[in-house]
Amino acid sequence: MNDGGQRRYSPLGRALVIIPTYNEAENIKPIVNRVRAAVPDVDILVADDNSPDGTGKIADELAAADSQVQVLHRQGKEGLGAAYLAGFRWGIEHGYGVLVEMDADGSHQPEELPRLLTALKGADLVLGSRWVPGGRVVNWPKSREMISRGGSTYSRLLLGLQTRDVTGGYRAFRAETLQGIGLDEVASQGYCFQVDLARRAVDEGYHVVEVPITFVDREIGDSKMSRDILVEALWRVTAWGITARANRVLGRKPS
Repeated sequence: MNDGGQRRYSPLGRALVIIPTYNEAENIKPIVNRVRAAVPDVDILVADDNSPDGTGKIADELAAADSQVQVLHRQGKEGLGAAYLAGFRWGIEHGYGVLVEMDADGSHQPEELPRLLTALKGADLVLGSRWVPGGRVVNWPKSREMISRGGSTYSRLLLGLQTRDVTGGYRAFRAETLQGIGLDEVASQGYCFQVDLARRAVDEGYHVVEVPITFVDREIGDSKMSRDILVEALWRVTAWGITARANRVLGRKPS
């Protein structure tokens, strides 16, 4: 637990950008190069779920040519949440003070990463937000935007969160924040994984801030969004909301 924005923050330490991949062969080299150009002193961890299209091999080639790129080979497709959790644990074990979530498909622009890292100097978690003033989405169909906005609004209202974009996946964490929110208890995947981490951070009293980003829809490859991911998000968020309300009534600590 901490006292939010009132505490004195320590220097950030080394930063690790975690990029989960599954069939991103055409995207992984450009996104790695953009990260290295935008913030040359950060390291990159590609967490590949044994992509059949050879993404892991390309990542290995990038790592062989650049000591600031590492690859975490996973046995199979286990979902976004599992990939990030593995990346977080790897980063914490290797002494990184900052862990960043970033998509491989270019929707999260590396050129905006300095803004997130600057904001993290006075925060515990920084969310790259599409739904605060200055934030926007590009090339999204209205139906996808409605799903995303609706998911954030539903989650915010049900869980009592103040953040505008609780489902976005462009984020920067302090390592101690991740260590304090109970990563071993996180079982969520996909769309609701991001909601889960945000609510845990808020429930533990961490200082969460949002900075505007421009989210650009992928141009190459297929979206990983599916009906199963949306269904999981709906029932998990609903269950968390019911539990949170019950805990408030009974005076219990959030769970």
